[in-house]
Amino acid sequence: MDVCKHISLVSVGVLLLACDPGSGGESGETPPAGIGTISGGSSSDTADSMTGPSTDTESGGGDGGVSTDPGDDTGGDDSSSDGGGDGPKFDIGSGDEGTGGVDLGCDSAADEDRDMDGWTKADGDCNDCDPNVNPGAIEVEVTEPGEDGVVPEPADEDCDGNVDNVPQPCDAGISFDDTDPLNAAAAIGLCDVAEGPMDQGVVSAQWVRADGTPLPGGSSQQGILAGFGPNVMTREGENVLGLSSGRARLPGQTDFCGGISCNGTGGGTAPAGFPQDVPNCSGSSDINDDIALEVTLRAPSNATGYSFDFDFYSYEYPEWVCTSFNDQFIALVDPAPEGSIDGNVSFDAMGNPVSVNIAFFDVCAGCPLGEAELSGTGFDQYDDAGATSWLSTTAPIEPGAEFTIRFTVWDTGDSSWDSTVLIDNFQWIADGGTVDVGTNPAG
Repeated sequence: MDVCKHISLVSVGVLLLACDPGSGGESGETPPAGIGTISGGSSSDTADSMTGPSTDTESGGGDGGVSTDPGDDTGGDDSSSDGGGDGPKFDIGSGDEGTGGVDLGCDSAADEDRDMDGWTKADGDCNDCDPNVNPGAIEVEVTEPGEDGVVPEPADEDCDGNVDNVPQPCDAGISFDDTDPLNAAAAIGLCDVAEGPMDQGVVSAQWVRADGTPLPGGSSQQGILAGFGPNVMTREGENVLGLSSGRARLPGQTDFCGGISCNGTGGGTAPAGFPQDVPNCSGSSDINDDIALEVTLRAPSNATGYSFDFDFYSYEYPEWVCTSFNDQFIALVDPAPEGSIDGNVSFDAMGNPVSVNIAFFDVCAGCPLGEAELSGTGFDQYDDAGATSWLSTTAPIEPGAEFTIRFTVWDTGDSSWDSTVLIDNFQWIADGGTVDVGTNPAG
């Protein structure tokens, strides 16, 4: 009998599982083809030159494959970090365990938590012999055959009575100037709202300053954007979230800046440890026009990490590279995961924060990706500018844990030469193995 462990990458419409052949899921087994490069997966290949050190850790976890300490290893991810991949998909098998909601001979009592996942049959656990299956888990849909050539039978991982009812994008029809922070979370890809103390999803969302000070209402420094110009598409759904030290608007939209600088929230207070200097490039300690979306999340009970994509634009390039005017984007996580820098999980292999000094700044005149992604954004109209293109950050999380992410951007040293970040495609990673903090070009 195949005993399977979850190797699922869960997104809005992008979900993977894997089965290891054999009977134990023991360390040292060879994963199925196509699994080695899954973001946050169980093995690493040659490290990308921009991702930092790679690890060579095989995901353990036995039958259920649930890691209880996803933050053991630090450093960058392996060569793929887009949370996707085009390799084959695998589902859990049809045994007494790993059945994905099909209770085959699991004879626990109504108030017993045999699999120790925090849920009993009385709580709605439809398979108390599999810790990856309960009402707090994320649903998984698998359409590709396993190594035996058979597509596994559909399963109900979240025990809601419906099989393969995976979440769909939820950001259609949101206006570009919508100020509801829950709609901003939806634009990122965070659709589930936690309704109870054990439910996974968004616990709360609010607009804040960089230091977490609440910022009631909304402004044109945030925007819900259906892409960014003709050459930058959304990563999931119909919209992305834009945050800007100037205006998160496109040409033709109300409140578009119409220049390289527009004032916003004014002088701000940076989080502890920031702005972060780049080696040999001392920056200012003052920040201005800071804006942030802060979301408190509860991870699914079968998740060991998460990922999100971002794309950073700045008028600071190239004139202000390696100067005190070092606008930055950070994703500040609390509690800070192992491998983060003062809680920030988005930086390059050298530990540089996201700014014009980051190693991934590849969109500009004479840069590897050229200027096409600046077209139609406003960053092609005034002076010089540049961008990173889409990058993907991964970070670990304990299954079922509650945590906060503050996505924030600011001007450093002045209120001029604004910067904008796009954020999209938040995904839960539920592969049962170690997920490292790391940022790579999105695939």
